[in-house]
Amino acid sequence: MFNFLQRIGKALMTPIAVLPVAALLLRLGFGDIFDGQIAIIMKTAGESIFGNLDLLFGIGIAYGLAKNNDGTAALSGAVGVLVAKAVYLGIDENLKMGVFVGIIMGAIAGLLYNRFHEIKLPEFLGFFGGKRFVPIITTISAIIIGALAGYFWHFAQGGIDAFSHAIIGLDALGTFIYGTLNRLLIPLGLHHILNSVFWFQLGDYTYIKDGIQTVANGDLHRFFAGDKSAGIYMSGFYVVMMFGLPAMALAIYLRTPIQYRKRAGAILAGVAFTSFLTGITEPLEFLFIFAAPALFVLHALLTGLALALAQLLDIHAGFGFSAGLIDYVINYKLAQNPLLILPLGVGFALLYFVLSYFLLGYLKPQFFADNTLDNSQQNSVNSNALSFIEALGGPENIVETNACITRLRMTLKDNTHIDNIAFTALGASGVIKPDNKSIQIVLGTKAEKIAGEIRDYLNK
Repeated sequence: MFNFLQRIGKALMTPIAVLPVAALLLRLGFGDIFDGQIAIIMKTAGESIFGNLDLLFGIGIAYGLAKNNDGTAALSGAVGVLVAKAVYLGIDENLKMGVFVGIIMGAIAGLLYNRFHEIKLPEFLGFFGGKRFVPIITTISAIIIGALAGYFWHFAQGGIDAFSHAIIGLDALGTFIYGTLNRLLIPLGLHHILNSVFWFQLGDYTYIKDGIQTVANGDLHRFFAGDKSAGIYMSGFYVVMMFGLPAMALAIYLRTPIQYRKRAGAILAGVAFTSFLTGITEPLEFLFIFAAPALFVLHALLTGLALALAQLLDIHAGFGFSAGLIDYVINYKLAQNPLLILPLGVGFALLYFVLSYFLLGYLKPQFFADNTLDNSQQNSVNSNALSFIEALGGPENIVETNACITRLRMTLKDNTHIDNIAFTALGASGVIKPDNKSIQIVLGTKAEKIAGEIRDYLNK
């Protein structure tokens, strides 16, 4: 179940990757950059994506879960969402499953593809065998799911509404809990599941679109729909990603022994700037998650505190991708009190630096001294598919190759003999082994490229 949830978390990145484009289109459609027909076109294009998040989730999750990311699974996920939605709305037009129907049907379509894509039927039904069978069985499953949802989802919907009101009722405490859990779940790869609830389901905002009353759910969707109360589960991340983590990187650099500082500086400068500019933090976080877990817990608590203080200061600043400088500039005019992020960020930079510096002095972890290879090993290692395949135990040990934005996610026959040092030499920031048959290698944004190269090599 844990491995399955991790795969769901990874698969969620496919539809989420579309959202920066949708957010940018909506931003361009607010009328202060373009006006007239151009603004209407931009806004309509962005709303078309946010208005079909359930369909995008169904397609993306099915595609992400399917072996070799086959398009048949994606088609089946789309069919499943459309059928299930039509069935449960036919039973109860007041039901609001939101992105959950996409998550459920995407997962079912992906699993059904893996189970039936090579099925052989009797000769007179041969045309419907193999991959063609997957949309058929998914449609049948969608009818069943839709019927069950039509009669029973209102219980789940009531529970979700109660959870939403409970979290919102906790005010800054609820935001602190969310921010802390968001970071603590990163090593497990489950933070995307948590985000899907808060960013795409929590709360609702009613607005008029083309003369029709429309409801936006989730902190992210509500923010870009114009809800002035949205953004509380995103604002504080700007403080952490633009200021806090770069300051922590400086503390790590100053605590690194002098003989290793040149190498440390080259690595830390790159990952700190990536966090500041784009909001991609995993390459930096995985430098200390395992070497200094107490430092990571401190980071998680400070993230929760940053989100809570941003809410108390009435800052409402959302993002389409992540809380880096790019999103800050693009969405500045949509936000409320965005200037307060800057002094709050400076304060948290000092807090991150001072606490990290003294904690590192107490812990004395070795970030850059132990995970090195001698010259003969370094010369034999190149950052290409073959090197990763050899480090993973050879082609015969690889069962499945996947990737999300920053992690290479591999299913192996056995990972107990895998040497982490080889991956460090290949540029990995960290390695996670959830069980004896899977491994996650944190590589940054090149992870998907390397996954594709590995698949191409193995196919040949």
